[in-house]
Amino acid sequence: MGMHGSWAVVLLLLLPGAGGAQEANTPEDFDATVRRLEEAISDKSSGEEEEGAAQPEEEASAPAAPDSAPPMTNLLRMDAATWTLLPRRGAGTAEGFVQVEPLVALGKGESFRLILGAPVRLRLWGGGESAGLVRKEDWDTLSDWGQVVRLLMVGGDTPDSVWLGMMEGYSLLSGHLVRRYGNRVNPDYHPAGVIATGTLGPVYAEAFASDVLSARLAGAEVALDVQHVLFGRPPVPGRYTLALSAVHDWRRMDGTARPMTLAHLDATAVVLRRGRKGQRLEAHLLGGWGGRPGEGGAWGAVVGVGVDALTPTVDMRARLEGRLQRGGFRQGAFGPDYELARFQVAGPAAVPLAEASFPEGASAYGEVILNWDAVRLSGMRQRHLFLSLGVEAFSWGRVDVDGRVEAQLFHRNLTVGVGGLATAMGQPGARYVVSGEARWRFLGGNLYALGQGGTLLFPTPEGTLRPGAFAAVGLGVDNAR
Repeated sequence: MGMHGSWAVVLLLLLPGAGGAQEANTPEDFDATVRRLEEAISDKSSGEEEEGAAQPEEEASAPAAPDSAPPMTNLLRMDAATWTLLPRRGAGTAEGFVQVEPLVALGKGESFRLILGAPVRLRLWGGGESAGLVRKEDWDTLSDWGQVVRLLMVGGDTPDSVWLGMMEGYSLLSGHLVRRYGNRVNPDYHPAGVIATGTLGPVYAEAFASDVLSARLAGAEVALDVQHVLFGRPPVPGRYTLALSAVHDWRRMDGTARPMTLAHLDATAVVLRRGRKGQRLEAHLLGGWGGRPGEGGAWGAVVGVGVDALTPTVDMRARLEGRLQRGGFRQGAFGPDYELARFQVAGPAAVPLAEASFPEGASAYGEVILNWDAVRLSGMRQRHLFLSLGVEAFSWGRVDVDGRVEAQLFHRNLTVGVGGLATAMGQPGARYVVSGEARWRFLGGNLYALGQGGTLLFPTPEGTLRPGAFAAVGLGVDNAR
């Protein structure tokens, strides 16, 4: 992909970080930018963790001393780059912008994170005579203003917590309705989602909404600790659970599509649990049944096995499932391609999701999420390698794949990430979306060069998806080091 325009460098007055915060284990609901910002406001780099910092579930943590509360830390960042939209397959016209992206991040201990900032794209050329200075598609709806909040986290990885901001690779607990979902796959739609968790005795619940400023996708899952109910509070919770989830899509896209509700019942049993200081291994069996309330004949079933492994340098989760689909129901219906399928599903049908049917059959689903650090994981943030991959193969010839890999090289001065989504492979009308990013720090680490590129699918007024591409190159500065 070509690159047009000139470099733009914007300098930012930097304030020194306060230091002293411990890093939080936020879920994989947010993109690589958020993960890098969280790294920057942690005071510990790889190798500085104390021996045995990773504790197994069986070990209780010592309460913090009253005077050990960490101070507030901060990160200020400014990126400036040329950003070019390019046509593909002869559709659309080229446009050039200068993209300025200020970011402010605040953190306090493990319980609070706030990251504010959004890209502002100022037109350099293209777009026709009526095009404005700022790219209007980035700010033309109420939902687009949600992009100002990259992340608001209160409660960290505690059972009672709230996350607000960008959703990327989000799964609702069991993941059989919402699996690896992203709310910003549509490049002209930039909402802020919300996720809330809570616990009361043997009950654990998680609820979410994909857009806090508009009625789009919302759901919840409630899990019951069966062992707790029958025999009292167990020393290690969650060995045997029953869970019920439900997700509703208002499908308010021009007001033409009818709403849809899906529900799922899950049972999980931990059959192996081993742990000692700094290490843990767990294996579990799962099964479930789901359907569409009020829609007879629309149902599906699933059985599978999962493994979680944790060592001082590796954190891995893997799952393998067999699935059955009937009457148009499918597991993971709200997945990584969902915000594009609202306009046009992948495959031979080429119709909006509300009008598409899903073939009956079976599938095999596999997923692996891996964090690896050559020295020692520091709050699951300082890492040399991150890999997330999901694959589903259907009995009637369709294959869906989505994943992302990130690597930190040369003493973490170079960060490289590549992600992709391939939907309905093996079928006519299959679609592919790929992207990549590189970030190289130099001159002590506060200054960095960045490059980005990839493909996009833009919704059109006719309800189709227009292929396009983007490329960006620029410089940034922050006080991360």
